[in-house]
Amino acid sequence: MAHRQKSAKRARPKSVLRLPDLEQSKSAVLNSLPAASSQESYGHAIDEFIGWYCSEPRLAFNRTVVLRYRFFLEQNNLAAATINVRLAAVRRLAYEAADTGLLSPDLAAGIRRVKGAKRLGVRIGNWLTVEQSRKLLQGLPAATVRGKRDRAILALLIGCGLRRAELVELRKHDFQIREEHWVVADLIGKGKHIRTVPVPAWAKLAVDDWINVAGVADGRIFRRVNRLEKVWGDGITPKAIWHIVKAAAVKAEIENLAPHDLRRTCARLCHLAGGELEQIQFLLGHASVQTTERYLGCKQKLRHAVNDAIGLEDA
Repeated sequence: MAHRQKSAKRARPKSVLRLPDLEQSKSAVLNSLPAASSQESYGHAIDEFIGWYCSEPRLAFNRTVVLRYRFFLEQNNLAAATINVRLAAVRRLAYEAADTGLLSPDLAAGIRRVKGAKRLGVRIGNWLTVEQSRKLLQGLPAATVRGKRDRAILALLIGCGLRRAELVELRKHDFQIREEHWVVADLIGKGKHIRTVPVPAWAKLAVDDWINVAGVADGRIFRRVNRLEKVWGDGITPKAIWHIVKAAAVKAEIENLAPHDLRRTCARLCHLAGGELEQIQFLLGHASVQTTERYLGCKQKLRHAVNDAIGLEDA
């Protein structure tokens, strides 16, 4: 009987979480996320919160403390989107802590009610024109092994709108012929959604050029290249893609360019070329067409409505 009471006492939810409790809850959060990119983002956000939380002794993990943390983030002049990602990670941390009995469900419910930072205005995305995209690709040294690899990477980012995490996992057998067109077949993307991505002929040529010079027979297509132009290792990381894009942008004199901007660029160039919104949604693998519209950077035009001149004006 005494042993049972002692066990019940140990299982009682807490209001103050220690570092081992937080690390246990963090592991539960990361294990619940299917995408590697989400795990990386949430892991970083949770580490930032744990560092702040543990810097002050004996803070209760409750709504008031999370509001203080939001104020702390705002005082550091972080973007609203960044603050909201950090807060989403903290809410998830509280949920997992409550689910495992470490935190009181009432405290977790209060934390989940903490609102995110307000976004002032609309974020202006960074899209490249056709000329800028061509300059980005042509700025790479075509005669070098590293140049061929980086050109193939940029070609798939711009031409296919792939995410970094999707790009680094590509294998040779992923490229197949479907309906007389090269595609990346059955690509597993964000949230484990599966889609098939058409590959333009010029992008496939860039990939083949890299594969031939690198001698890739199996495994991941993209590998590291050392200073002596030797290919080594069994893959590269999404972080390496970031550096490749940044380096190419410097050569092309394009400012503030990130890999995801090339995904937006793919969407907009497809749209400008007459691509249907539904087909662009399929290409990018968006669950919502509203997300695709944001990638295009367009909005509904009521002054010049698309249904004003459909041919029935005289009916």
